[in-house]
Amino acid sequence: MSHSIKLAILGLGTVGTGVINLINDNLDELKRRSGRDITITEVGTRRHRDDIDPNIMQSSDLMAIAASDNVDIVIEVIGGTTLAREVIMHAIKNGKHVVTANKALLAEHGNEIFAFAEEHHVHVAYEAAVAGGIPIIKVMREALAANKVEWLAGIINGTGNFIMTEMRDKGRPFADVLSEAQALGYAEADPTFDVEGIDAAHKLALLASIAFGIPLQFDKVYCEGITGITLQDVNYAEELGYRIKHLGFAVRRDGAGDDAATGIELRVHPTLIPQDALLANVNGVKNAVLVNSHPLGQTLYCGDGAGAGATASAVMADVMDLVRVLGSKDADDTSNNGHHVPHLAFIPEQLSDTPILRAEQMTTGYYLRVHAYDSPGVLADITRILSDAGINIDAILQKPAHKVGQVPVIILTLPVVESRINLAIEKIEKLDTITDKVVRIRLDELA
Repeated sequence: MSHSIKLAILGLGTVGTGVINLINDNLDELKRRSGRDITITEVGTRRHRDDIDPNIMQSSDLMAIAASDNVDIVIEVIGGTTLAREVIMHAIKNGKHVVTANKALLAEHGNEIFAFAEEHHVHVAYEAAVAGGIPIIKVMREALAANKVEWLAGIINGTGNFIMTEMRDKGRPFADVLSEAQALGYAEADPTFDVEGIDAAHKLALLASIAFGIPLQFDKVYCEGITGITLQDVNYAEELGYRIKHLGFAVRRDGAGDDAATGIELRVHPTLIPQDALLANVNGVKNAVLVNSHPLGQTLYCGDGAGAGATASAVMADVMDLVRVLGSKDADDTSNNGHHVPHLAFIPEQLSDTPILRAEQMTTGYYLRVHAYDSPGVLADITRILSDAGINIDAILQKPAHKVGQVPVIILTLPVVESRINLAIEKIEKLDTITDKVVRIRLDELA
């Protein structure tokens, strides 16, 4: 058997400890699959851990570990976008391959990091950065390499999915479920990244780049959270045959149709989807990504999106790939990287400058909840405004008054460019018969 592959793990939190446990539990299997010994030689930690093998060097000097001659692969699981970036760049500069679970870092600085890695003939692997144990990065980069991706939609934040599931199944209000999610460790003390969609937007930026061969553009992802979703809307959606999920969408648009633009939609928001859709039945903290590509069609990838076991599994899948790369290198040719799939699935110089569409250029269906006085002609006025804006109505549901003299009217529209729905809502809200702001939630048939 060839010489041992030496790993450094930077960060001994949930994921770092999970990686150590996985290696200890499955060491024989790893050797049989890779043909190499795999050894943890150094770990980066702020506090000494007595439960770590004494043969593993522990240090708080992450930069020294990243440059150590006793390390082949650096595993970064410290999180954040400052120190992690510095350490990864230092590791690359010193010829180390890198495995990271840091979606925020890659979404915001990935273009720079991947270019630097190409320059230094090393790889940065990041399967664990998106959807935990679901091998969606490998699927997108390799298994679907011969396909043209038309769109993808994903439940890529388990906290948001847990909240929406509990609201629907148990009739619990948002704030109540969020408190439980925090108590269970699904949500942080500050849950902003989860409930406002930022975490999902980081992951969507990575998926979209791989799907469409575009540079990472996190700053252009439209992002909307779930804090405004009420039990009222969850129940009305169910009555109409839909469920509300917090989804990330990456969609290729060809400009067909009135007002339609050519480009790519990158959006994270609550969405009504049909109750019988595959994604509608992915519940709890599970993640799932639905990919529509040509010629394969729709495929769904589902599993645990977080946790020590799921994330450690993804980290070690990347390590195994890199072990094979190291094993295939010609000792006399340092530029030979063996089996090399481009970081973003496309040859770097072939990444395109396809425009990312602005929010008002995006096209979806809509759920509208309008509160109006119970008087003659109200519904006619609303439908006339929608018709004048070129918006086709798919369904209308008028509910019993929940305030004296006021009724909620629920309207589902067919897909329309957002600029049109914005104009129509503005006009509806100016009607004397309307008692409150119009509630708007996007709708997608996933077809």
